[in-house]
Amino acid sequence: MRRTLLSAAVTAAGVCTLLALKPHQPAVRPVIGSGSGSGSGTPASGTYTGESVETRYGPVQVRITVSGGRITEATAVRTPFANERDRETAGYAVPVLTSETLAAQSASIDAVSGATYTSEGYTRSLQSALDQARTRTRTRTHG
Repeated sequence: MRRTLLSAAVTAAGVCTLLALKPHQPAVRPVIGSGSGSGSGTPASGTYTGESVETRYGPVQVRITVSGGRITEATAVRTPFANERDRETAGYAVPVLTSETLAAQSASIDAVSGATYTSEGYTRSLQSALDQARTRTRTRTHG
């Protein structure tokens, strides 16, 4: 009886510890109109190429197509390629980042494990492209 009680207590403590270590995700992702850029509102339809972002392993640049205020396509036009490892990392990270971009409709996407620098460059370039699309909308509306 005593061993059973001790075993249950240790198990419960272990489960509580594991639950406490679980990373917390935001309940709601920001919409496309939010972000760190200067533009605001719904992005104008068109194709926009973000800035080329230099990372530790090479440049990353993203091009997006916006239609009806939604990102309909995202393409990495530049990724690190200096060696096989760079190409391999970009090869598995970029499709995940692209999928997350289309799902989130913003640059608020998660980094891909093992491709932190590529993920950061992708996100920064994506935000730059979104800023261009929103600036174009603001210019049309007020200009």
